[in-house]
Amino acid sequence: MKIGYDAKRAFTNTSGLGNYSRFVISGMMTHYSEEEYALFTPRKNDLFKAFFPPVAKTQIVQPTGVGKQFSSLWRTFGLRAALPKHGVQVYHGLSNELPYGLDQKRVKLVVTIHDLIFLRFPELYPAIDRYIYRKKFKDACDAAHQIIAISEQTAQDLEEFFGIHRAKIQVVYQDCDPVFQLIPEKEVQNAIQEKYNLPAQFILCVGTLERRKNQLHLLKGWQKAGAPVPLVFIGRKTEYFKEMQEFISGQGLTDKVLFLPYIPFHELPVIYQLATLFVYPSIFEGFGIPIVEALNSGVPVITSTGSCFAEAGGPTTRYVPPTDSDAMAHAIQEILGSTDLQKQMVKEGLTHAQTFRPEVTIPQLYRVYEQVLQG
Repeated sequence: MKIGYDAKRAFTNTSGLGNYSRFVISGMMTHYSEEEYALFTPRKNDLFKAFFPPVAKTQIVQPTGVGKQFSSLWRTFGLRAALPKHGVQVYHGLSNELPYGLDQKRVKLVVTIHDLIFLRFPELYPAIDRYIYRKKFKDACDAAHQIIAISEQTAQDLEEFFGIHRAKIQVVYQDCDPVFQLIPEKEVQNAIQEKYNLPAQFILCVGTLERRKNQLHLLKGWQKAGAPVPLVFIGRKTEYFKEMQEFISGQGLTDKVLFLPYIPFHELPVIYQLATLFVYPSIFEGFGIPIVEALNSGVPVITSTGSCFAEAGGPTTRYVPPTDSDAMAHAIQEILGSTDLQKQMVKEGLTHAQTFRPEVTIPQLYRVYEQVLQG
């Protein structure tokens, strides 16, 4: 079988869609090295030039001629000729879209849909973005022979908003980067702690500082809990950050809240591992990979009720309503007040994290490729 991938984000994106793309591509090549692979990307980034193993038969396909100047058009329309030319039998769009005009009899099509947040919370998106996303996502779902949803929540949303029959949707989870499973030397941890002036104990929250991520809810619950240990935020700032600042300064908590700058990816797992507690107060996600990162890092987790969070967090993560600051305060106090509870949550969290390992999920994905090829 020759499998083609939309690899643009695998080569260039440092966040969610890039991490997912690298997880799928590297996992497939590691577990099914006998197959052939073609990675289609308009450009490459030296940061991710070696994310897949060298054992598989792999070719990287980039645009030539006019396609170089209009790379987005090449990715959307140019692959109509490129896929058959390179003998691709199954093509997987890893980030919510597929090229247009493909011959569905010659190339079997699979697309991963990560979330439909723009439809569930339309007020968070400009009208033009909602229109573009809806068209791209819906067209890809219609063209695909099979759809991969990254959570049961996303699968339900595809049924609800697009009316897609469940038989066409397969839920396949993803894992976080393997670096979160590694425990660095104590000297490395000490160096990171000193570099960012991290306190001995702290609560960590990772994610863009925006309304949907709901960090103000964490701040209010933490303040009601007596601000027992400092709070550390990692994430890009938006206008929502001003509301957070107003609350922090209004409550006289400036000295107990730390906003870190951009963190190089290789340092991020160390910060997770140094944390006493990880809180992910988001209102809604397609999956919530930071929760899995925290579980793998051996940190107790509090997150929200609803959405996909129970899928990511498992049975011993603490879940609180995303508008109930009293419940947040109680959960923070309960976990920080009991080392035995912390140890139990860490142990069972690591067990739940095995659900997402590539040796579990990649064979599920491979069976989808086999099924569409035989269908």
